Amino acid sequence: MKLQKIVSRLQKLHPKEIDLSLDRILNLCHKLNNPQNKIKAISVVGTNGKYSTIQAMYAILKEAQIKCNIYTSPHIKNINERFVFNNKELNDDELSDLLEKVEKANRDQPITFFEILTAAYFYKAAEYPGNINLIETGLFHRFDATNIFSENLASVVTSIGLDHLDWLPKNEQTIEKIIFEKTSKLLNSNIIVAKQSSNEISKLIELTIKDNKSNKLFFSEDYNYSESENNFFYYEDVFGGIKLPKPNVNGQFQLENISTAIATLRIIKEININDEHVKNGITKIESIARLQEITEGKLKDLVEENRLLVDGSHNPLGAKVLNDYLKSLNCNKHIILGMMANKDHQEYMSHFKEIATLTTIDIPNQPNSIGGQDLKNKLINLKNVQYKENIFEAIKSIPIKKNDLILITGSLYLAGEVLNLN
Repeated sequence: MKLQKIVSRLQKLHPKEIDLSLDRILNLCHKLNNPQNKIKAISVVGTNGKYSTIQAMYAILKEAQIKCNIYTSPHIKNINERFVFNNKELNDDELSDLLEKVEKANRDQPITFFEILTAAYFYKAAEYPGNINLIETGLFHRFDATNIFSENLASVVTSIGLDHLDWLPKNEQTIEKIIFEKTSKLLNSNIIVAKQSSNEISKLIELTIKDNKSNKLFFSEDYNYSESENNFFYYEDVFGGIKLPKPNVNGQFQLENISTAIATLRIIKEININDEHVKNGITKIESIARLQEITEGKLKDLVEENRLLVDGSHNPLGAKVLNDYLKSLNCNKHIILGMMANKDHQEYMSHFKEIATLTTIDIPNQPNSIGGQDLKNKLINLKNVQYKENIFEAIKSIPIKKNDLILITGSLYLAGEVLNLN
């Protein structure tokens, strides 16, 4: 209850949820003695794959007995997920104490919720100067609250696509603008560019960062992977190749994220990992709501022996890689869909092929979501679409047969609600 009250107060410090500027975060961090300058950080920017790449790095670093701090957003089940220090998530009392200290230093000055959370993370992270910080940027990078370092260990550029366009002026809602926002202010250290959805995007990124003096690694050019039989895949970069076991996470895209994680850790001189750390680490990745299979709980009981997956993808690029995974499965696929109102719903669903049924639902506790009935009405061009009010009704209404799969997707907020309900 105490934590909820503090969070509620912090959410009222600024009239806007997002207000792209670095002034407020810099002023608050100055009051906190600039903790961001006392930590070793790997910054992860992009549209998709940030969280998964961070979790892959985290798993490998843990195998190497290297302590980490992690800052990600948004949270899925509870806000504590955003604050991992010394390989451990803060509990409610620890997080309450931290937020109160930073709230006091802020002295009721206007600041967005994300900005004050970021300042709180930096403040706590400075207590562990030897730890590696894995930091996910927010909406964009150039004016994101996490972009106030004077130096870092590396910047990872994950897959970039069209998302959050409503935060850009109408005449700037382009992939060129998004790439500029995310990559034009990367620090001079190491830059690792992950696999992109097209050669055009890869070339645009390369053009935007051409004057940056960082050591640069590009997927395919400087590091790569190939799949092999017998449940292995082969990773290769400038340091040589490693035969690796398949990871414990689903999806082709995860091999891309894991390869980027490996390339990043191997190129940073301050980090000492070996092949065994990589081999063992990638079989122990903890990934919430990224093609996560629900294996027990209230919702799993409803589907019995059938597979039930939840995935927080919410943009066309995410839908594309998700469909690539579904295509690899020889079974009927049923989708349960809930989305936020500001997403491109029709474009998102256009990437899914050969879906047996589609059920739209309301996302509880999310006033900025689109109602399930309205979502259904927007997707009238699709076959076998129905609306159900909640996840339980949706699952029970699907005519599943043996070996059928149910996928719940469309929003990280929906994924969080589903996992909490389960």
